[in-house]
Amino acid sequence: IDTEARKIDFDEDEDARDAALKQVDDAGVFSGIASVFGHLDTGGDIVMPGAFKGSLARQTAEGKAPAMLWQHDQTQPIGVWTKLTETPDGLYVEGRLVLEVARAREAHALMKAGALNGLSIGYATILEEWDHDQGARILKELDLWEVSIVTFPMCEPARVAAVKKTGRSDPASAKRDAFAPLARELK
Repeated sequence: IDTEARKIDFDEDEDARDAALKQVDDAGVFSGIASVFGHLDTGGDIVMPGAFKGSLARQTAEGKAPAMLWQHDQTQPIGVWTKLTETPDGLYVEGRLVLEVARAREAHALMKAGALNGLSIGYATILEEWDHDQGARILKELDLWEVSIVTFPMCEPARVAAVKKTGRSDPASAKRDAFAPLARELK
């Protein structure tokens, strides 16, 4: 399977974001930043770098992953997270909607239309501090339970940032597509 990912800076290019979201393919594969480090969210929390490392390491060792939920509803799992990792920006996630589930098909249609692109985390706080100057809770260690696709994320910049297009499976097409970016640079 050939995959192509396109990162989008939502603050800079809303038209590009909308175009990419409309490219959600039949596989329902996508990626994004589920939590942005150092950002004061609408709940008064700031997640710090390293907050997820312990939880992700433990879940990996146990062969588990956080749930992918619809709007934080634990009775509505809609997919699977295939990659979760901390980057300098925040918690990067890759996942796949399970399109045999009705609510996942709804999420898929809304993502394709550009109407749904928020990501939000569900967690238990392990270590926190209070920042009196900012009036914020500083989250230093979290136990990550789930990452939801949501309409309104508490951390505004936590969004679906790229949609992967799964394409042709024949080797010639895959090879041609893999070298397409290099060919464009050489022109």
